Amino acid sequence: MATTFPRQHARTHRFTLGAPRAFTVAPDGSRVVFLRSRHGTDLANLLWVHEVATGREYEAADPAVLLGGAPEELSPEERARRERSREGTAGVVGYATDSSVELAAFALSGRLFVAELRAGSARELPTPTPVVDPRPSPDGRLVAYVSGGALRVIASDGGAEAGAEGGGTDRALAEPESGTVTYGMAEFIAAEEMSRSRGYWWSPDSDRLLVARADDAPVARWWIADPARPEAEPTRVAYPAAGTANAEVTLHLVDVTGGGRTEVAWDRERYPYLARVHWSDGGAPLLLVQTRDQREALCLTVDTESGRTSVARRLEDPVWIELFGGVPAWTPGGELVTVEDVQGARVLMAGARALTTARLHVRAVLDIGEDDILFSASEGGDTGRSTPGEARVYRVPLDGGAEPSPVAPDAADGAPHFASAVRGGDTLVHVVAALDAPGSTATVRTASAAGVIPSYAETPVLSTAPRLVHTGKREIPAAVVLPTGYRESDGPLPVLMDPYGGPHGQRVVAAHNAHLTAQWFADQGFAVVAADGRGTPGYSPGWEKAVSRDLAAVTLDDQAEALTSLAGTFPLDLTRVGIRGWSYGGYLAALAVLRRPDVFHAAVAGAPPTDWRLYDTHYTERYLGTPEADPESYAANSLITDEGLSGAAAPARPLLLIHGLADDNVVVAHSLRLSSALLASGRAHEVLPLSGVTHMASDETVAENLLLAQVAFLKRSLGVR
Repeated sequence: MATTFPRQHARTHRFTLGAPRAFTVAPDGSRVVFLRSRHGTDLANLLWVHEVATGREYEAADPAVLLGGAPEELSPEERARRERSREGTAGVVGYATDSSVELAAFALSGRLFVAELRAGSARELPTPTPVVDPRPSPDGRLVAYVSGGALRVIASDGGAEAGAEGGGTDRALAEPESGTVTYGMAEFIAAEEMSRSRGYWWSPDSDRLLVARADDAPVARWWIADPARPEAEPTRVAYPAAGTANAEVTLHLVDVTGGGRTEVAWDRERYPYLARVHWSDGGAPLLLVQTRDQREALCLTVDTESGRTSVARRLEDPVWIELFGGVPAWTPGGELVTVEDVQGARVLMAGARALTTARLHVRAVLDIGEDDILFSASEGGDTGRSTPGEARVYRVPLDGGAEPSPVAPDAADGAPHFASAVRGGDTLVHVVAALDAPGSTATVRTASAAGVIPSYAETPVLSTAPRLVHTGKREIPAAVVLPTGYRESDGPLPVLMDPYGGPHGQRVVAAHNAHLTAQWFADQGFAVVAADGRGTPGYSPGWEKAVSRDLAAVTLDDQAEALTSLAGTFPLDLTRVGIRGWSYGGYLAALAVLRRPDVFHAAVAGAPPTDWRLYDTHYTERYLGTPEADPESYAANSLITDEGLSGAAAPARPLLLIHGLADDNVVVAHSLRLSSALLASGRAHEVLPLSGVTHMASDETVAENLLLAQVAFLKRSLGVR
């Protein structure tokens, strides 16, 4: 039986299995450590080492060997961490190394393992379980980890650590005072919305740690139940919905040998969000803290003796301050590195100096070297238009003596692509996903040679050639995919809009695999369009912030504009337009048929946040304020208010709601409340509940059948043969 695309797409986890990822390069450039499963349908990642000089690869940790063939068991804490990071694989899903990249630590089935990376051998350390987020000290002598809400430390050799009080092999450095307290773990809102997945940080000298204490006692408790399993107790979760209390987060300096603790002091009442922590040889520990409305942030330095903080830089924005990867941080010379919005552009700063211009839209800082900074960026922004969805890796000298330049010119640089990189010493791992070839290529580069880390990912059973364009008066980035072998004589095609369309979700990217699902839908008889309207990332600060207090109208207007504009160039049948999406894309899909039934004729809305009062604080309040201060914004952007159902008097359009009952990010109450509101207004619709499925919907059978169910609904609703 031939493999179908939906089945292959599901069993390969969107063609990610078998692809190398999570690279770490030794500071001397001699080794690259990474994760990869054995083949394209294998969920279990192994820890690998690549020798740069010889190109030799070997396994440093094989979960099947370490667990003796036993199935992996995950603790609730680990399941929550993976859900927050959207991690759907198994085996070694994350690791941390010492500063010399000689030792790696990782959790496997709730147990702590370390790997000697040069020797390619791994062993278990005897600790309480379950273990979460183990991290070696920079000198490699110790491993810290979290268990039962306590931050603990153990000698990496498993023996008694010299100098420790009591000489114990394992001990707690900070223990929770109650069941609502954790030490060393990121609270829900940090992990879900701030991209801060860590809760503790080693000092460069390995003698102390900065440890976050999170108390979620003030947070409201919600219950996640599975009606398909009435015998199972609901899961109790702390969920900080918009306008309600967050967890209380404090930060503490903890001494490794003596166990002494000093609380780090800042104005937590005004700046409650701990967004970033950085501790390196370049200077004192750095914190980035935000006000609740996210319009002001402070880069703070920490006095490691007293715990007092001083302001290194104040950031202010009348709309909101965006968070970026890799900053704030120090250069080796002690200069503060930030990414800031300056005069309509997103620029890289070293102290008060701008190292980039409006020509580049900076996305993240990847590495700070002795002489330069490595960063990712897109060209264009508001100053010009390049190919939509490109992201390249650049380096810029710290002395500002030259313009930023793309790194590692190769064949891919001549074609649109999306890239990132990791560096150590003179070795660079350059990961490039190109528009004209499936998958991505991880090239290991030195000054004198280049080699490729093999990918074992499957080759898709179909190929795609999307057209990436700017369209409409706003030059909205869009991707258009037509059926394989389409000819003009075939006539206009029914349209499927396929957006995410909101904050933090870019769908129009110059990468082949990103458009494979669109190609499959196209081959079912559609012209598929993805449009990145205002609010989506990667273009300019003004583009992203145009949705402030007005998510619904702005994002929906841009979908409609892109559709009508593209119809002048592509064979789009505007009398048959469907729209599908997940999460924010699901919200946008439902919004489209409710408010613009004149334009959109059928919708599939997966896990849609229909009532923003039910979504979390840090995300929702950034765009809409609080329900107490901005009730009009919440009413105008909700799908269940009178305004949300404003198209009810117009012809009702077919709408399919899909939602996982175990979703603890966008809880199923969103879809249930919308369904009730639709029923009350006399609007027919369909609901597909997914028992035991979270926001990821990564189960192989579910993922395959979801594609089939969606295309069947859209064909039926739009009259597609």
